[in-house]
Amino acid sequence: MVHHTISPSSNNAPSASSKITVMNRLFRFFCAACIVGMLASCAVRPTPQPAPLPPSVPTSPPDASMPPVVDPGDMLPLPAARQTARSRWVPVRWAELPGFEQDSLDEAWNAFIKSCERPGTTFARLCSEVRRLSLSTAEEQRLWLRARLQPYRVEPLGGPSAPGGDGLLTSYFEPVYDASRVARPGFGVPIYRVPPTLAQRKPWFTRQEMDLLPEARAQLAGQELVWLADPLDALILQIQGSGRVRVQEADGSQRMVRLAFAATNDQPYRSPGKWLIDQGLLRGDATWPGIRNVLLANPQRQQDFLWSNPRMVFFREEAMSPLDAQFGPRGAQGVPLTPGRSIAVDPQSIPYGTPVWMASQGPVANLQRLVLAQDTGSAIVGAVRADYFAGWGPEAGEFAGRMKQPLKLWVLWPR
Repeated sequence: MVHHTISPSSNNAPSASSKITVMNRLFRFFCAACIVGMLASCAVRPTPQPAPLPPSVPTSPPDASMPPVVDPGDMLPLPAARQTARSRWVPVRWAELPGFEQDSLDEAWNAFIKSCERPGTTFARLCSEVRRLSLSTAEEQRLWLRARLQPYRVEPLGGPSAPGGDGLLTSYFEPVYDASRVARPGFGVPIYRVPPTLAQRKPWFTRQEMDLLPEARAQLAGQELVWLADPLDALILQIQGSGRVRVQEADGSQRMVRLAFAATNDQPYRSPGKWLIDQGLLRGDATWPGIRNVLLANPQRQQDFLWSNPRMVFFREEAMSPLDAQFGPRGAQGVPLTPGRSIAVDPQSIPYGTPVWMASQGPVANLQRLVLAQDTGSAIVGAVRADYFAGWGPEAGEFAGRMKQPLKLWVLWPR
């Protein structure tokens, strides 16, 4: 499958008359709905006093060929700021979202519909409308967002100048490897299912203990799901948390399956790349291609490199239908991830299933787009922190391995 295009693309605008009709209809619908929406409970609590208007965020220059879009919400005062356990949400106008008029929202709508498979109470009441808009134009979807949702800028509890206020965007992906159902020459690296004794010992054995202690090895015997060819590939699979493998069965047949996250050994995660830097073996290029080159040049350090991260991930095997193959693994929200439109967040900052406007500019990509908060990870902690799901395969892996850029986030919350 071709990796999802990273940069946003433009949409053809509908005619002026149809646009005005849609805007009038949505405005009347918005006015009736806002009274009910004000009474609905939210997953975050308002702060006692409304926050002052924040300074405007620079936006892309308007397209002179398109008529101006009227935000129905501009006719209402901004609501109060909101607060979660790890973030503060400051209400803003839609004009402050950079690139909002240029995003191909129809690409994000599939992810929105996926979130509606397991919505929280706040978004459940909107899901019938979200589904009805699945075949609408991007402009109609944009008008619906403006009418039904309120954007809030996400910042740390201490304000934008507090630690973490600059934000950080990284990326993850689903690796694709060849594998064997049984150990054989060239395939000697096991990937394990959850061992039966995992719940009896907290934390369980470290990665090094699993390789060296007879007790640990005995408890892992017979728990091999598949065998990979390269121990670095196995480590990447464990760090990413899921992957696809082309398995050669014992009878010689092949099939593609997904290895999905099942559990960990409850040991802390430590970055193997940082270990290489601390050892003086890696300078600058702390990416998977750079790490692989260092290990090829220093094969005697490979085992210590692997043991530097005591955390081990165990997997379960899932069959992959043609439809399953079009999406990523299920994230923490419990829905399949959409390449380029799903992010992992800190759920104490942004609840699962929340639509989020994301803006990040740096050497890897310029991203201004609608995404859905559908996953989390042990390293994804803080108010303005996200991990961008890039897809699967080598191209996505190259992108994810290099992504580390500043980030701004705006949650889109029901009015």
